Amino acid sequence: VQLQASGGGLVQAGVSLRLSCGASGIVFRRYNMGWYRQAPGKQRELVATISGDGTTEYAESVLGRFTISRDNAKNTMYLQMNSLKPEDTAVYYCNAQYRAYDLWGQGTLVTVSS
Repeated sequence: VQLQASGGGLVQAGVSLRLSCGASGIVFRRYNMGWYRQAPGKQRELVATISGDGTTEYAESVLGRFTISRDNAKNTMYLQMNSLKPEDTAVYYCNAQYRAYDLWGQGTLVTVSS
């Protein structure tokens, strides 16, 4: 079982970035998926979630700028991040939840410079 996050990097404020989370070893379509982030010195926080049927929820801080999506055929979840701000700088983690299972990926670093 593995969640592999990718797509992070160093970007300037205002640009876009897309993160991907590939899953293996699970029945992907059954899992509620989510993106979380942890900024330096802060607790991990929820960014966005997407259920198996595509229902989405967002943190207020990213609403209107970020879009979460999934491709069940590719066992992959995405996070399209537009209009990035310095305060979006964090390690972004993908998460998969189904019944008692709560899986985490290794994280990908997003750094937004002003």
